[in-house]
Amino acid sequence: MKKIIALIGTGLVAITLTACGSAAIEASVGSDKVTVSDVTTSVNNILAERKKVDTTGMNLPTGDALTLNELNFHLIAYLLADTAAQNGVSVTPADIAARRASIVSQVGSEAGMPKSLVGANIASADLPMYLKTILYDEGLAKKVQAQGVTAAQTQATLEKLVSIVSTKLKVKVDPKYGNWDATRSVVTPPTGSAPAPTPSASK
Repeated sequence: MKKIIALIGTGLVAITLTACGSAAIEASVGSDKVTVSDVTTSVNNILAERKKVDTTGMNLPTGDALTLNELNFHLIAYLLADTAAQNGVSVTPADIAARRASIVSQVGSEAGMPKSLVGANIASADLPMYLKTILYDEGLAKKVQAQGVTAAQTQATLEKLVSIVSTKLKVKVDPKYGNWDATRSVVTPPTGSAPAPTPSASK
């Protein structure tokens, strides 16, 4: 997995999604909004799908860590889409379908997908968006390398591009969840924050 995508799972902080309505805004990237519903739906889908497979030996995030992981996932998905658009990189439905088919081939069959997705901490409903995010990352990498950036410098260059876009679009995160770190493209805990209760997995 590329470093920029791996940032989704960093900077974990104790947070709780409050029941303030499914349309409540938890974070925004320009005009794009990440709502309570977006995050809780992803979390609940992941937890439900874990119950259907054998998770023995898997190191899976839970509670607040899982919640923040999904908040960061939605944020970085928007950010990479905007960064790609501003740099002339596009992804088609055919591209996503081809990548999914490649993954099915790698895991052996369609029957192997549920366990693989659980192990990767990806809700099946979020897979298209996840694949699109990866393809944007790869497309941006090819773009900058074609402009002379070396392979060793590529990830640092992409992180800078995303940081520029996040600053331009004024990424905002509800302070109760932490602060947006534009340099690392991740939500970080507020200074002196105390651990919060683990959020309920039920709707």
